[in-house]
Amino acid sequence: MEQPHVLPTELNLHQQSRVLEIVFDDGARFRLPCEYLRVYSPSAEVRGHSPATAKLQVGKEGVNIRDLEPIGRYAIKIHFDDGHNSGLYDWAYLYKLGRAWQPFWFDYLRQLKDAGHERRGPDPFDELKARGEAPSELPVGTLPPHEPT
Repeated sequence: MEQPHVLPTELNLHQQSRVLEIVFDDGARFRLPCEYLRVYSPSAEVRGHSPATAKLQVGKEGVNIRDLEPIGRYAIKIHFDDGHNSGLYDWAYLYKLGRAWQPFWFDYLRQLKDAGHERRGPDPFDELKARGEAPSELPVGTLPPHEPT
């Protein structure tokens, strides 16, 4: 499914809860945990140059965002407190991460398990929901995605 051409109207970093909240002009609101953003960094260092060369990110449970740097009108560069700051998160990619958080997150957890790694600490999406905050609020009339692409 092609992503709609959307632009953010709000971008709020909640460092204490380690969540980046983004509101788009179509009414979508996403609360994206820093760990999720870090393990799905669009950088070549993480994604590789093909799926076969992607590097599974482990031990990122406590990562936070130190700074957000606007890149023109199309993206942000995220500076994480573990030193990672390569890769540009364009608006379409952030929208995709927000819209498909559940299949992406479950895929990441499966990859960790398959590689023999175990997350330490509470699930950041469970923490959001426990605070009464939905990870994804989609505009009326949109269907949730079925799987990561």
